[in-house]
Amino acid sequence: MLISDVIAHKGRQVATLLPGETVARAVSLLAGWRIGAVVIEDQWQKLAGIFSERDLVRLLAQEGPAVLERPLQEVMTHNVITCRSEDRIDDVLRLMTINKVRHVPVMAEGRLAGIVSIGDLVNQRLIEKQQEAEVLRDIARLRA
Repeated sequence: MLISDVIAHKGRQVATLLPGETVARAVSLLAGWRIGAVVIEDQWQKLAGIFSERDLVRLLAQEGPAVLERPLQEVMTHNVITCRSEDRIDDVLRLMTINKVRHVPVMAEGRLAGIVSIGDLVNQRLIEKQQEAEVLRDIARLRA
């Protein structure tokens, strides 16, 4: 299965903010959308970074609640791990594991085309395994 299959199932909608917006704004967006990461794009809609729940927890532990007023450009992850829609799910899961990330923006021709979480990919793999099991059960019934 490919990342494009996951995006087709979950949709292309991605929560984005500008680098100058505050951590408090990101927290509000994360809570409002019930998501784990927000993509940061510059004014030309180019990927600038990502800010996740993990980033928030780390910052709160280091700096306390004052961090909520800081601009995202100061605290976001700048070197973002990305994938392409033609990448295989297993390859992206491996990439997430190696880099210890839970959210990966999907890029197409230099533009943001979606985002996948580790939960999205595991769910898709479970669906795939269920379908395989059903096919095997059907084959076994035909032979019985």
